[in-house]
Amino acid sequence: MKLSHLLLALAAAFSCPGAQCAPPAESQDLSALKAEIERLKGMVPDQSHAMKDVAYHFTNLWFAGQQENWQLAEFYLAETRSHLRWAVRIIPIRKTPQGQEFKLADLLEPMEKTVLKDLQGTIASKDPKAFRTQYELTLNSCYACHVTAGKPFLRLQIPLQPEVQIIHFDPAP
Repeated sequence: MKLSHLLLALAAAFSCPGAQCAPPAESQDLSALKAEIERLKGMVPDQSHAMKDVAYHFTNLWFAGQQENWQLAEFYLAETRSHLRWAVRIIPIRKTPQGQEFKLADLLEPMEKTVLKDLQGTIASKDPKAFRTQYELTLNSCYACHVTAGKPFLRLQIPLQPEVQIIHFDPAP
C-alpha cells in the first residue's frame, strides 16, 4: 500500500469513528422532506375527483333551482365554485393536445366574474326562467373549458336526475 493511501485511510478512520459516517443533518432533513412530499402527493386526489364533485354539486344545483329551493341552490353553487377552485389547485397548468400550456385559473377567473356571478344573481332574484337560461349558459362555458383543455368529448347536458337521493329539493320544511 502506498503511503498516501495509508494516510488517507488513517485520516478517514480517525475523522469518522465507527463503521460508517452519518450524512450531515441537513442532507437527512432534505431526504426526509422529499419523502414526506412524495407521501403527501400520493394522498391528494387527482383533478378528475374534484371535477366529479363539481358535477355532483352542479347537478344538484339544477334540481334545487327547478324546485325553487333558492337557499339550497345557493349552497350548491357555492360548493360548485369551491370545488372548481380545488380542481385548479390540483392541476394549475394543462397542456392542449398541441402541447401549448395554459393556466386553468385564466379560464376560471373570467367564468367566476361572468356566468357564475350571473347564475348567483338569478338565484338571488328567485326567477326560475332566468335560472334555467343562466344555468344553460354556464354549462356552455364549462364545455368551452373542456374544449380548450382538449377534452371536447366531455359534453355537458341538463341533468336528468339528481346526484343525491337523500336530499329533499322541495323548499317546504
